[in-house]
Amino acid sequence: MDSKNEYKKIASYEANVGDADHILLLYSGGLDTSVMLKWLQNHYGTKVTALTLDIGQQKDDLDAIKKKALKLGAVDAIVLDVKDEFAEQFIAKGIKANAAYQGEYHLSTAIGRAITAKKGVDVANAKGISCIAHGCTGKGNDQVRFDGYVLALDSQMKIVAPVREWNMDRNAEIEYAKKNGIQVPVKKNFPYSVDDNMWGMTWEGGEIEDPASVPRVARFLTTYTLPEKAPDKAETVALEFKLGLPYKLNGKKMRLEEIIASLNKTGGKHGVGIAYMIEDRLVGLKDRGVYEQPGAHIIIEAHRALEKLVSTRELNEVKSMLDIKWGYLCYGAKWYDPTMDAINAFNDEVNKKVEGMVTLKLHKGNTTVVALKSPYAMKHASFNNDEGYAYNVNASAGFIEVHTLQMKIANEIARKAAKGKKK
Repeated sequence: MDSKNEYKKIASYEANVGDADHILLLYSGGLDTSVMLKWLQNHYGTKVTALTLDIGQQKDDLDAIKKKALKLGAVDAIVLDVKDEFAEQFIAKGIKANAAYQGEYHLSTAIGRAITAKKGVDVANAKGISCIAHGCTGKGNDQVRFDGYVLALDSQMKIVAPVREWNMDRNAEIEYAKKNGIQVPVKKNFPYSVDDNMWGMTWEGGEIEDPASVPRVARFLTTYTLPEKAPDKAETVALEFKLGLPYKLNGKKMRLEEIIASLNKTGGKHGVGIAYMIEDRLVGLKDRGVYEQPGAHIIIEAHRALEKLVSTRELNEVKSMLDIKWGYLCYGAKWYDPTMDAINAFNDEVNKKVEGMVTLKLHKGNTTVVALKSPYAMKHASFNNDEGYAYNVNASAGFIEVHTLQMKIANEIARKAAKGKKK
């Protein structure tokens, strides 16, 4: 590493060689964390415990990931099943907030980092480990999320981010893996990486990074059906909500994690929920990703529509602004900030009346809400006079006169001023 690019540790929480004899590695089994499992042993001379969370990965083989960690020298490899907690205590907040960032990215990776950091701190504290390592780069959002969340939950914890300090690019990592006998899914002829959980799959790397290139989605979107290959016949699904969360799918009562998993399969069959996104990273860079999120997209579309049906116009307006803010806070590494707690409390209040059934049509990549029913539905307009409430049309003209009064006055003043200038 030349001195010009040498990484200098300036933050008080960053661990140096010799600061810890045992490190907890947040381990996904991908290229970065597999290489660093070996690198930490060689460079820091420490024991390494690998922690992997089962948060409903749609493609990963968690048993194989555990065996791989042990093979690479981990003194222990822990796999925690936290699917239910992830759904009920993390994703649920996102559903109530119509989770999205700068478009149709439903924040699967961002939400996943919040629970991963929490469980990492819990396990490290339980095992008396004072240092946590993660596989984030120095150019991404996740370094901010992991470092910030770990310190928010345990301000004394030390952190190591090898990718940030070792100055290896993707090709150098692949070479390191090859030299050390590390099997990794990323190869020079398949440069893509994926972050995977039940709420979505985030694809990056290769030509995806270049906004001028067309992503070759047929190469990497292999979990579900591409829209052009989806069935010609549309399919409808019915979601029933209570307190803002789905609890029945097609009439069957299910846990939230089961509903998400089922909709991933059904929606994936029809190619829905694929999003191409160019987004603003926290660290000042633009970034493009391709997202597979069929279950998340179906649920958010259904929730948003039902919430609009039961809320007043003013509440919908305020809620939509706070939803945008929630998305920015979630994306922006502020999950454990009091602002999020306050918005979540507001969302809980709003969602007390988000109850009822939503019917959606899935067809060749499209998700369309086609019917809504709720005991709290606001009254709707009709060409007939049987809306079920007294609407006095005689009041309309007076309302119009008052509602548009200032607009009328402003235009009258403008016209008089224009005539005066002509004279």
